[in-house]
Amino acid sequence: MAAKVITEKDGVHAQWYEDAKKQTVDTLPSFIRHLTHDYKHDYGTICHAIAAGAIGAAWAVEHSPEGGITGLQKGAIMWQFIRHWMDYDENEPMRLVKFDEMLYPQYERTFTSISTSTWEWIQKQAKNKLSETDGHVHPAVKKHWESIVAGRVPFGMTIKGKE
Repeated sequence: MAAKVITEKDGVHAQWYEDAKKQTVDTLPSFIRHLTHDYKHDYGTICHAIAAGAIGAAWAVEHSPEGGITGLQKGAIMWQFIRHWMDYDENEPMRLVKFDEMLYPQYERTFTSISTSTWEWIQKQAKNKLSETDGHVHPAVKKHWESIVAGRVPFGMTIKGKE
């Protein structure tokens, strides 16, 4: 059977995400083969296939006898995936922002402040970048780094908390 040529406009990828949630250790190989052999992917659909395959693998392990994780564990898994798939530095602070939280006053800190440890990390990075630059950095960027090193918190943010 020839691989079906698809684009994102065809919308077949929406079903992949639904099917991913049903995967088990036994069904996962077939699901992955379906994603990789039954379609001729374009630039966008291959991204959906990879994402659905990864989600399917996570659900397969979750559906195993060792599964049964909590929402907190799901969050930890998401951060590990982001860090390792994207090759992000494990020590680099990151934040995922859900903009619907702007609707609730208890989330103000998310949008107006960074933690002390994040601020210290940012200052250290700015200092490193200033010392490593060979002069080939835009003057506005250099001025921004210098401002950070001097202690000015950028973008109107404040420092709150130790996290």
